[in-house]
Amino acid sequence: MSSFSQVVPTSFKATVDSLISAKPKTYFGIDQAIGSKVNDTLLMLYFADVAGEKKYLYGQTYALNQMGRRYRYISQFDRALALHEKALEVAKEAKSLEFEVYSLNMIGVVYRKIDAIKLALDYTQKAFDLADSVKNKSKGIKKSITVSLNNIGNIYQTMEQYDLALEKFRESLIIEEELGSKLGMAINNQNIGECLEAQGDLNGALKKYKTSLAYNEEIDSEMGRIICDNSIAKIFIKQDRPEQALEILDRALTVAKELKNQEVISGTYVNLGWGLMQLKRYDEAEKNLQEGLQLAMNYNLPSTISQANELLSELAIKKEDYKSALEYYKKARHFDDEISSDRNIRYVYDILLRHNTNKQSQGYEEEIRKTNQKTDTILLITGIALALLAGIFYILYRQYQLKNEKKLLTLEQSMLRSQMNPHFLFNSLNSIKLYIINNEQKNAVHYLNKFSKLVRKILEASSLREIPLAEELETVELYMNIENIRFSNEINFTITVADDINVHQVKIPSLILQPFLENALWHGLSSKNDEKKINLNITKDDKGFMHISIIDNGVGRKAAEKIKESKVLKRKSVGIAITKERLANFSKDYQNSFDIEIIDLYHDDDTSAGTQVILHIPTI
Repeated sequence: MSSFSQVVPTSFKATVDSLISAKPKTYFGIDQAIGSKVNDTLLMLYFADVAGEKKYLYGQTYALNQMGRRYRYISQFDRALALHEKALEVAKEAKSLEFEVYSLNMIGVVYRKIDAIKLALDYTQKAFDLADSVKNKSKGIKKSITVSLNNIGNIYQTMEQYDLALEKFRESLIIEEELGSKLGMAINNQNIGECLEAQGDLNGALKKYKTSLAYNEEIDSEMGRIICDNSIAKIFIKQDRPEQALEILDRALTVAKELKNQEVISGTYVNLGWGLMQLKRYDEAEKNLQEGLQLAMNYNLPSTISQANELLSELAIKKEDYKSALEYYKKARHFDDEISSDRNIRYVYDILLRHNTNKQSQGYEEEIRKTNQKTDTILLITGIALALLAGIFYILYRQYQLKNEKKLLTLEQSMLRSQMNPHFLFNSLNSIKLYIINNEQKNAVHYLNKFSKLVRKILEASSLREIPLAEELETVELYMNIENIRFSNEINFTITVADDINVHQVKIPSLILQPFLENALWHGLSSKNDEKKINLNITKDDKGFMHISIIDNGVGRKAAEKIKESKVLKRKSVGIAITKERLANFSKDYQNSFDIEIIDLYHDDDTSAGTQVILHIPTI
């Protein structure tokens, strides 16, 4: 401490001595005495050291967290994380639930900033549960609850669950208004605006951004102003008003550099590049996008990296540099998938569902406790007996449910493996690679777009039991487009849907058609030399069935079997067997059961005309 204590003002030393003497135990008690000095990391370091020496643990954890918060603002996330973790240790040592919750929230915010969604949720949910368990909530605990709610809202926002995010932001905003926190009101209005913008309500978003800006003006928050300026500028760009956007962003960039917040600086450069691209000032646009990208790479900001690469890909297409467009596009998808991977999203849903279930369970227990206090011994015994009986039935039912869930999960995993098999992936990418080698950039970008969309759709659909028919048809059309590359685009694939079927309302099991199409391709058409056709027809009847017919004009099953026997490497149609199991499981919820009909087609001269597969799927 002696190495820097001489540069600490005497007045601040007196403030620290006074705090150590009075020993306030709450966040607001300390915060009122510290005031604006909270943003000076040197003074907070002095406070942390002195408080640590004097065993004033409340002051030490407060100072460590404020230092971590400042380092987070300038995008030094590793240092911020280390300080918040140290603050958490001190809070536990002090047995201060309020500071423990505050520290957990701050750790969650740092992890969210670097897009580590799983860890962000773990810490935030723990903070919320601890704070919510307090019966008589202090001002500090209420403040911590608003931070947790806001952070959970941000996690929902990352998952693109905007309605759920809005619900959390509005809950947080209500408590912030109750506490009179203009900073909290500014932050939540900003977040609400971001969700509205993502939902396409640009005018509603702009109104919320301006509300947030007004609060930031009141509290004279430069950082808040810059964030709002960037958001307002993005709305202007989307509304085709790039000149107004650039005017705001030029000013924001200057202030952001003064504050040294690398996350905001990087994002501002990217937005500047976006606006300049709209004005067709391509060289300036590229310079700003590259500047923003480099900063995002240096400070590990995956969201900004993804956005910058996506805009650079778009810019390269405008400049007809298709090779660069392809490279930037691949990088954007890589970071985009890293942020919102299927595993992270499933994990988040699991934790949030578990949390809601626990809260309901606690509510039931409390209700039972209150009821039992009013009942006599006979009713109590009867209630316990009924509860035990219900518990036994629940355990038996849950075991049955878990067995079915395990079977369903196994089927889903098998289905995903069958549709994302290495053979298909390798050949698809190899075909795209040939376009690149042959300098056919437009075709390469076109098919890579389709391939990435197909992979994403398969991954998304694999976690769902059923999806709209429209989604399934879009997926199989992408699949056929990709496979058709290897057939030199010789396959004529058509989809016909009856007029009385609403493809957006009808639900079917996810990913059930691809195995049958794959079978038609590789067993029916791959050995055929002349015209190749696959027709997919969908109809329904008045008996509660939808009929999906897949007709190919291939060599037929008998010829296909002979050809298969002569091959050294034989393709196994495991996907169809898995699909049958999944259809059987799907049909359990309906009055009717599924059926699959395979018909050999013949010409008038008894030669094979192909194969027809009909799926009879129940709708009632």
